[in-house]
Amino acid sequence: MAGKKRAARPAAGQQWTPKQVVDLAMAHDLAELEVETGGVRVRVVRRHAPAVAAQAAAAPAALPQAEGAEHAAETAPGTVTIEAPMVGTFYRATSPEAAPFVSEGDTIKEGQTLCIIEAMKLMNEIESKVAGRVVKILVENAQPVEFGQPLFLLEPRR
Repeated sequence: MAGKKRAARPAAGQQWTPKQVVDLAMAHDLAELEVETGGVRVRVVRRHAPAVAAQAAAAPAALPQAEGAEHAAETAPGTVTIEAPMVGTFYRATSPEAAPFVSEGDTIKEGQTLCIIEAMKLMNEIESKVAGRVVKILVENAQPVEFGQPLFLLEPRR
């Protein structure tokens, strides 16, 4: 097997390390992998953006009017993007029955909680870095997010 890289496997009775789980996901080109051993769970979620970008570059088709307008709003000058500071699951509210922290069009304060990202059973409140108005919420509730993934577009208060 010259030239092929094998994923490391733990010996009987040993636990998977996070690096081994990441190596395994990359070796098999998996979008998502979760391993639980000895009461410890490691979840790896990978973005497969290069394939999407290559596909878009290979076939530049005209965008429908709605998609073009949406894309323009996402890149509009003067907007601030709030990105995921970690990998986890995005939640708009504290529970399914609770009202969302913010909705599109809401006026918000700097430091106001926008959402929660659950990572390794910890609930992390994500706060706004600016005061202003929520222009767009870019992620659906209870969806996995990756580090650096855009979550919100904000129009700062002037």
